[in-house]
Amino acid sequence: MTDFNRRHALGLMGGAAAAAALAAPAIASGKKITVGALRFTSHSGSFVAFERGYFAEAGLDVELKFFQAAQPMAVAIASGDVDFGVTAISGGLISLAQKGAVKVIGGALSEEDGIDGQKILASDAAFRAGLTDPSKLDGKTFGMSTAGSSFHYMGSKIAAAEGVSVKFKPLQKVGAIIGALKSGQIDAWSIVPHIAKPLAGSGAVHIIGSVSDYIPNYQVTTVFTSEKNASGEADLVKSFLGGYSKGVADYNSTMIDKSGGDAGVDEMVDLIHKFVYTDRPREKAAPGIINGTMRLNEGAALNMASVEDQLKWFQSEDLVDVAITMDTLVDASYVDAV
Repeated sequence: MTDFNRRHALGLMGGAAAAAALAAPAIASGKKITVGALRFTSHSGSFVAFERGYFAEAGLDVELKFFQAAQPMAVAIASGDVDFGVTAISGGLISLAQKGAVKVIGGALSEEDGIDGQKILASDAAFRAGLTDPSKLDGKTFGMSTAGSSFHYMGSKIAAAEGVSVKFKPLQKVGAIIGALKSGQIDAWSIVPHIAKPLAGSGAVHIIGSVSDYIPNYQVTTVFTSEKNASGEADLVKSFLGGYSKGVADYNSTMIDKSGGDAGVDEMVDLIHKFVYTDRPREKAAPGIINGTMRLNEGAALNMASVEDQLKWFQSEDLVDVAITMDTLVDASYVDAV
């Protein structure tokens, strides 16, 4: 495979076996790795595994590196600055997979029946002007980080289902999208509930629908690594997925199944608050963290049908090469498919 540095990766951006026993070589090595993350509750599998020593038990000395959008994380994986990441599928990620730079190795977060998921939001100005449900999105401005992002995919699928047309506005970072929505510079957006619900509670924006009504069983985020790791460092990959999956299991048991009761939830909120809403006192951060609870994929299981639907959409929009296959994007040897 061709070696990728950061400059090469940035140029390209333009254009469950996992839960098995941990491999002895990785356990013995104390391997230093960097794990990419966003400061979202949906990344809690990594946070829990880091804080509770599950990565360390797997023989991994982990450093967490934080990003503000999906595509820069894909660049970092391709260039070798980061070893593993959890993020949404984007056009950039798919293009890097085509170039032999990255591989999806599991699932992280999915929309699930019965669990409150991602929300469709309207600015207060747009809401007062009549944007009270997604059927009224015609001609409205929909926020996204970049073309080919998950926000682009979601907005397009919602608009297609309603038979309307929206104008997409790229704003690069989640913080910039939030600011534009609150100030009425854009009309609509879709985002995970730990961000959506507090925004709606502030009165600056309004929830007008749920993404799951338009994209059922949507594989929101995936676990991925470099192709070099996937093809040549199987023990390392399995060790990472093993530690990560233990973190996911703890999170789901505590926050979804309430196995530890209120005390368990409080303890988990304390842990997550070290990484999410760190600029807020605990009492103000806790409601957002709790409201953002969605079940993470046990054992890093991956909804292959959803991933394939996303790939086909990117291809239909001429955002990625039509020759790309699922085998190009996903290393199924690590995947417990659902």
